[in-house]
Amino acid sequence: MALFGSSVREGLPYPLGATWTGLGVNFALFSANATKVELCLFDAQGEQELERIPLPEYTNEVFHGFIPDLRPGTFYAYRVHGPYEPEAGHRFNPHKLVLDPYGKAVVGELTWDPALFGYTIGHPDADLSYDTRDSAPFMPRCRVIDPAFTWGRDQPPAIPWERTVLYEAHVRGLTKLHPEVAPESRGTFRGLASPPMIRHFKRLGVTTIEILPIHRFVDDSYLVEQGLTNYWGYNTLCFFAPARRYAQTPETAYSEFKEMVARLHDSGLEIILDVVYNHTAEGNHLGPTLSFKGIDNASYYRLLPDQKRYYINDTGTGNTLNLSHARVIRLVNDSLRYWVTEMHVDGFRFDLGTILAREPHGFDEQSGFLKAVEQDPVLDAVKLIAEPWDCGPGGYQVGGFPPGWAEWNDKFRDTVRAFWKGDDAQMPALASRLTGSADVFGRRGRKPWASVNFITAHDGFTLADLVSYNEKHNEANGENNRDGHSHNLSWNCGAEGPTDDPEINAIRERQIRNMLATLLLSKGTPMLMAGDELGRTQQGNNNAYCQDNEISWVDWNMGARGEALTRFTARISALRRRFPLLTRGRFLNGEWDETLGLKDVTWLAPDATEMADEQWAEGHARCMGVLLDGRAQATGIVQRGNDATLLMILNAYHDVVAFTLPEVVGGREWRLLIDTNLSDEDTAGEPNFPFEHPYSVTGRSLLLFELVLEPTYGVARTKRRAVHVPPRPVAADQTYAATLAIVEAEMAAEEA
Repeated sequence: MALFGSSVREGLPYPLGATWTGLGVNFALFSANATKVELCLFDAQGEQELERIPLPEYTNEVFHGFIPDLRPGTFYAYRVHGPYEPEAGHRFNPHKLVLDPYGKAVVGELTWDPALFGYTIGHPDADLSYDTRDSAPFMPRCRVIDPAFTWGRDQPPAIPWERTVLYEAHVRGLTKLHPEVAPESRGTFRGLASPPMIRHFKRLGVTTIEILPIHRFVDDSYLVEQGLTNYWGYNTLCFFAPARRYAQTPETAYSEFKEMVARLHDSGLEIILDVVYNHTAEGNHLGPTLSFKGIDNASYYRLLPDQKRYYINDTGTGNTLNLSHARVIRLVNDSLRYWVTEMHVDGFRFDLGTILAREPHGFDEQSGFLKAVEQDPVLDAVKLIAEPWDCGPGGYQVGGFPPGWAEWNDKFRDTVRAFWKGDDAQMPALASRLTGSADVFGRRGRKPWASVNFITAHDGFTLADLVSYNEKHNEANGENNRDGHSHNLSWNCGAEGPTDDPEINAIRERQIRNMLATLLLSKGTPMLMAGDELGRTQQGNNNAYCQDNEISWVDWNMGARGEALTRFTARISALRRRFPLLTRGRFLNGEWDETLGLKDVTWLAPDATEMADEQWAEGHARCMGVLLDGRAQATGIVQRGNDATLLMILNAYHDVVAFTLPEVVGGREWRLLIDTNLSDEDTAGEPNFPFEHPYSVTGRSLLLFELVLEPTYGVARTKRRAVHVPPRPVAADQTYAATLAIVEAEMAAEEA
């Protein structure tokens, strides 16, 4: 490589990062407190440092310079000069190579070594000491990219929130064991968007894939020492670079990610990134100097106001990004816009999202970050999902985010788990969760979709483990089972772990179906966790963050059991699509509508009478019916709806309950769609049931019925909505089998 120092020009202070212009590369780095920035250029292998070039200009707290004839593929990093005064919040040390916060590609592995730390490990002054060893031999490098990519006619699917079904997955774990994915593509971006996976997504009725962090991240030193990895990826090093470990060919990770997005979009599927803007991999005051800490520690991180040597630790990871600083807000928003405009993603799930909205005085719905996002036309057009909690003061903010945001609703998770587990006094809370959690989200024009309903996620038990273990079993993590939550609201159904007892296994399978059906039939945005539809187990590990192995990988060879459960999940998802009543953008309140002469939802006791106050207060009650009236107002326009009327019965009692099927004006009988105690074949053999029929609801089961109308109330449904047609007879023999045939035909048409 020729030397470029003599040709450096002033360049521009924008855009930040390394930008190839076609004539050379512009470098721009923000630091409010540095005294000098040196650009380090490396050889073609990224190994030997060839040249250090001081960036010649400093404009608006940005060091910048332009180097003519420098091309994409160049390896670079920085050395930043300034005061090393930890007690004042400054940790500059030019002996430490630091990565560009705006680096679009990060190449090479980080090797844990004492030279990575700005202080001398073991020194009596700890981090107040100063280390002069060069960290470059142990650091990865940034690489200048050529952003060109032929997107063709790629368009975002723009799935409406009301139709969104999320599927949370890990890029590597999803396909690592998939027998139909090409071996070289397993565990990669290409594997995730391969034809077998797209067929599976479409079969399940999934619309949106939410993938765990793929920003370049670091394997923690204590994990490396134990032979483990940071499998989940919540330890970000750079907010712009995709992790090379998920590429079939690491050198082409950038383009392989784009290929994945393009293939998903071509199939009508969205992609959402789980992003970690709350902390970085640099840890606390005893952590390494890898990027932000050595560039401008006092600006990038929240420090204790009266002891700036130490970090505010609202994340539990050692540090917290300072989202009260305008430049840090810009960094995060620039990253988000980059992933939308350049990488074409469809939205984001924000890990520990409360931190992004925290100002020095606490969580603020009008925080700088939230206002910046709300006014941004690029970000306002994509899906934004908050994990609305952290471990800081006032950190639990479910329902506290502004209009336009969706939020993970752990109230749904906990209530549904507790109800099906058989805990007392769950029915009042369950009623709210089934109808969109209006008590949490019903304000300021927010819609039911704002509640992201989930029962399992990457953090915790799988659905199969939720019904197989009373206690966590995290021994493989090397922390003597001390890590992970102990309050799981799980029930092993009578035996801890795998068993050959057919009765216990039957209850477990029914409980899984109960919870899947509850999830997909409730108002709100459902989120499935990858593998739950197959009955995947993590062997009782509820904190598999460091298990990059068969514990975490999805096992696709689940045999007849996995196929039956997948088929059930697909059928429930298809019913959700088939009945617009389940996805209407209005909260249900159960109040009498004088204008329309009906209630949108009626809560029924087993004798088919409306539940009274004393029944709601009965802590031992375990069974109720939910009558959803399709004639209720569907939008803000006051007029009758024309959807099907549905009856859902949930019985968490351990024994059979005789439930009287209610009489409904305009109907003549009930058609059974789902009974989680029956197989498809058995359900198909059931006739329609007359009003006042005492249906024997099996202990721990869920049922769904559709009202069969009198001929004068005939209804024909299109694929997406229901419309009135002239009266016609409804065939008495149009039972479950016919309904299932319609649903499966729709599924096949969507796949095609």
